[in-house]
Amino acid sequence: MSKSKNEVTGKKAASAASKVLRSSGSSKSAKSAAGSALSQTKAPSKVTSPKAGSAASSTLRASSSSKAAKTAAGSALTQRPNRKK
Repeated sequence: MSKSKNEVTGKKAASAASKVLRSSGSSKSAKSAAGSALSQTKAPSKVTSPKAGSAASSTLRASSSSKAAKTAAGSALTQRPNRKK
């Protein structure tokens, strides 16, 4: 699988991901999505795994998720590989 664009996590999203990972109140899915986003900071060839993508999706849907968690999750989701049509 490959991405259509060489995307990396930006500074704002990386900072948000770091904040989520350091927070003791963040959910497991939020931390998974944040870890995925942070691992792609300077690695355009890396993509979000299906498991991390699912966690990111859950984080975005949860009303209890923080703004930082949703920022990191959104970044992780934009770096998913292309789906076969």
